[in-house]
Amino acid sequence: MEAERRRAWRSPVAQFLALGFLLFAGVVVVSDRLIDRAAQREALGDARGATAILAHSVVEPSLTDRLTTGDAGAIDRFDRDVRDRLLVGDVRRVKIWSADGTIVYSDQTELIGESFALEDAEQQILREGGTDAEVSDLTDPENRLEVGSTDLVEVYTRILAPNGTPLLFEAYYSADTIAADTQEVFSPFRRIMVGSLLVLGGLATLIIWGLSRRLRRAAAERQRLLQAAIDASDAERRRIARDLHDGVVQDLAGTTFALAAAGREGAVVPAAVATDAAAALRQSSRALRSLLVEIHPPDLTAEGLAAALDDLVAPAGTAGMEAHVEVDGVAGTPDPVVALVWRVAQEAVRNALRHSRGSRLDVTVRREAGRVLLVVTDDGVGMDVSEPRGAEHLGLRGLAGLVHEAGGRLRIDAEPGGGTSVRLEVEG
Repeated sequence: MEAERRRAWRSPVAQFLALGFLLFAGVVVVSDRLIDRAAQREALGDARGATAILAHSVVEPSLTDRLTTGDAGAIDRFDRDVRDRLLVGDVRRVKIWSADGTIVYSDQTELIGESFALEDAEQQILREGGTDAEVSDLTDPENRLEVGSTDLVEVYTRILAPNGTPLLFEAYYSADTIAADTQEVFSPFRRIMVGSLLVLGGLATLIIWGLSRRLRRAAAERQRLLQAAIDASDAERRRIARDLHDGVVQDLAGTTFALAAAGREGAVVPAAVATDAAAALRQSSRALRSLLVEIHPPDLTAEGLAAALDDLVAPAGTAGMEAHVEVDGVAGTPDPVVALVWRVAQEAVRNALRHSRGSRLDVTVRREAGRVLLVVTDDGVGMDVSEPRGAEHLGLRGLAGLVHEAGGRLRIDAEPGGGTSVRLEVEG
């Protein structure tokens, strides 16, 4: 179980998802904070804009100089004229301050006429103008009547009385309303951001998963090819050992026994025995040379191709076949092309000697229109290439990939009782 979990965590997809989740969480948290701050600034900016409109469009046109001096009648008339137009929308409270900290008007009439110390920021607005906002401290004496109220945000700006006296207009908004406005601005951006990250993460996961599958398939294919190469190497060694044992070793053993027997019968070996021994040794020599050529030709170039092919078909006589090799016009052919021609010829000749049971084997190599053509034919029993039992041609089919990579074409024509023809065309 533990091993399975470790294997799962080694998966590139699992590692990507784990890292992606951490990055996603980090991006969401950081983006949330940044967007929340931006949205809060935007909401406060809306509150500042609304306060400035109320101050200059509603309050200033209704101000009188008598209001600034605390005249009760002027205050009453001002309250009747503007109260309903000021407490609109999200506005919860309004106050008008004089420069000495006296509240000259408030919708809470109990505060009118009371004086409180103005903060530095409020005094700066009175001197220089502008608009500012901050969270209200409900424990301040000026806010003692806000018992049970939720948090408030106060926005203040400068207004001028008809005689030019600077006053401070202050509007209070519910902090919950500001937060709601913030969420209203923020939520679409959050949905877009989270949705985009999820879509991007999903697409990236699919891509990583697809690439991982391709890599696994490629690794499995490499493993399969490696195993096939190992198996082919083992089979080739077994074939060489079998050929040596059944051919050269047996011939040499027979020759040894014949010479030993003749030596025991007399000091001079009879001519007939010597002749047979010499023939057997020559046959063994040819068989050994053929095996060496199959393992690796000594001179596999365009100039040495004819000799290599002659050595390749040398065992045909032992198999009861007449072999003929013709090589024409291949001078200057690149060595990789010669090696490919040799490899295909080697497999085709090997199949013919083992399975064709024919009487003739022809190997032709020539150049036509810039392409090298190899044709290996026999007049043997042939086969049905459409049936899977034609295992003798699997080696040639395995060469098809090499031929394709070299830009060539490989064709096998075989019919039961009609012989076999292997044709290779490659640019060279």
